[in-house]
Amino acid sequence: MRCDVLAIGTELLLGQIVDTNSAWIGEQLATAGIDSYEHRKVGDNLPRMVATLREMLDQADAVIVCGGLGPTPDDVTREAIAEVMGVPLERREDLIEWIGNLFGGRGREMPANNLRQADVPVGGDIIDNPIGTAPGLLCQVGEKVVYAVPGVPYEMQLMVEQTVLPDLLARSGEKSAIVSRSLKTWGTSESGLAEMIAHRVEAQTNPSIAFLARGIEGIVVRVTAKARTREEAEALIAPEEAALRHILGELVFGVDDETMEFVVLRSLEARGWTLGVAESLTGGLIGGRIANVAGASRTFRGTIGCYATEVKRTVLGVTAEHVVSAEAAKQMAVGAQRVLGADVGIAVTGVAGPDEQDDQPVGTVWFGLALPGIEPEAVSNRLPGDRERVRQFSTISLMNLIRQRLAVLPG
Repeated sequence: MRCDVLAIGTELLLGQIVDTNSAWIGEQLATAGIDSYEHRKVGDNLPRMVATLREMLDQADAVIVCGGLGPTPDDVTREAIAEVMGVPLERREDLIEWIGNLFGGRGREMPANNLRQADVPVGGDIIDNPIGTAPGLLCQVGEKVVYAVPGVPYEMQLMVEQTVLPDLLARSGEKSAIVSRSLKTWGTSESGLAEMIAHRVEAQTNPSIAFLARGIEGIVVRVTAKARTREEAEALIAPEEAALRHILGELVFGVDDETMEFVVLRSLEARGWTLGVAESLTGGLIGGRIANVAGASRTFRGTIGCYATEVKRTVLGVTAEHVVSAEAAKQMAVGAQRVLGADVGIAVTGVAGPDEQDDQPVGTVWFGLALPGIEPEAVSNRLPGDRERVRQFSTISLMNLIRQRLAVLPG
C-alpha cells in the first residue's frame, strides 16, 4: 500500500508557513507500515491542484490532501477532488445543520461562506471533524482513494488518527510497523559523527541508520526498523541503539522528542536541586527555553537578564573589571545562585557582535557554573556566525555544559 501526501496552500510555497503537517503525516504512515514515496505542495489554484492530484494518483494507491477545506473562495480542495472524480458537488443538508449548530453553540450566527464546507463530491463520504467546522473527505477514485483533511494541525491529526489510518490499514490487508528511535547528539560535526559510526551504518539494512542535521539543536542519529509488529521492530532497534550509545558516549544527550533543556531539568530534579540563570548576551533565550518545558517550575527559579554592565554590578554583585571574562562569568553564576535562591547558578557573557568588546573578538563567550560544594567554574568558547547564531549557540552550549557536569557528579 502506497499513500502519498499533497499539501495545499500558496502560503506554503511562499514560505509564510512551514509545512509541518506533511512531516507529521509521513511519520504516522511510516509507523503504520504504509509506504509513502512522495510529498508535494501546490498553491491554491484549481487547475494545478487537479493536475497534481491526477499525477499522484497515477503512482500511488492513496493520496492524503491536506488543506484547502476552509470557507473562503480560495479553498478549492473539494472542487479539485470532484473534478478528478468526474462528478459535481452536492450541498448536504445534514452538514449545513451540523455546521450551523457548531456556530450556535458558540453564540454566533453561521456566515454564508461556511455553507461551502457542506459541499461534498457526489459519491464521496465525509470524515467527521469533532473539533472544527471543516468536514474531511474520503473519496473513491476508481480503485484509488483520496482523503482530504484540514490544514489546522490539531484537526488534521485527530482525523488522520481516527479515520484515515484505520481505513488505509483495512485497505492494505497487511499490517506492519516501522519504528524509529532518534538519538540526539551535541558536540561534534556531522562528518565527525559519521566517521565514528561508519562501520555500523555500512553493516545495517534492517534497522537502518540515517543522519539528520538540526543546526543549533545538534545532529540526530535515527535508527529505523520494520517488522510485523511494533514490539518486534523495537526489539530490532534495541541492540543497535546500545551499540551506538557505547560508541558516541556523552555526545548523546537525549532521545526522540527530548530537548537539551528537558534533560537538564530532569537531571537537576533527580538531585533535588533548583536552577537560577544569569544572561548577558543571550538576553533571556536560556530562560525562555527552560520555561517552555512542562513542569519547569519544580526546578527553575528564574533568569536575570543582566545585559547592561550596571545591572551585572548592582544586581549580581559583579566586581570583575571586564564583564566579558572568566571572573565575571563566575561572579554572575554565583550571583544567580544568591539572588534567585537557587542550588545551581549558570551564567553567560560574551561578545555577540558586530563590534569587538574589551579587545575580545566577536564570538568570544564565557560560561559560568556554580554548583553546590564546588568552586565556581568558567569555561570559554569561540562561537561562529553572526549575532543571532552566536546568541543561539551560546544558549544550547551552556545547557550542554551543565548537562555534562551533572552527568559526572557523584550521587
